[in-house]
Amino acid sequence: MTWHTVSVRVRYQETDAMGVVYHANYAAWLEIARTDWTRAQGFSYRAIEERGLLLPVVELAIQYKHPARYDDEVEVRCRVSELSPVRVTFVYEAHLAQEPSRTVVTGQSKHVWVDREWKPVRLNKAAPDIYDALQSAAREKE
Repeated sequence: MTWHTVSVRVRYQETDAMGVVYHANYAAWLEIARTDWTRAQGFSYRAIEERGLLLPVVELAIQYKHPARYDDEVEVRCRVSELSPVRVTFVYEAHLAQEPSRTVVTGQSKHVWVDREWKPVRLNKAAPDIYDALQSAAREKE
């Protein structure tokens, strides 16, 4: 499946006393990549939520490989690894732009489609146009 890439420059405020990116900031970068991937498929998270659909994170795993430091440019890659009408799983890789072979983190997030009352919904029934677009994008080959 095709990777979607966004670039993030490490801000000073994202670093800790050791001079490296504080671990929780990587989750925000994964979210940036995920929401940008969705937007690239023609649907912003805002537009999806305006239709009464939410996609909360139900599981998040991050493996830390190499530290990123202030002012590093990091390329965060995202793709869908699993998609069903109720669930979607994204996988991520982040690499130093100046040293692409240097992996900073890898990760995975799992999500469930719900309505505004937090009841699970089947996306293929609630919003077939969104489901079809995401399914088509998830099937694309590199």
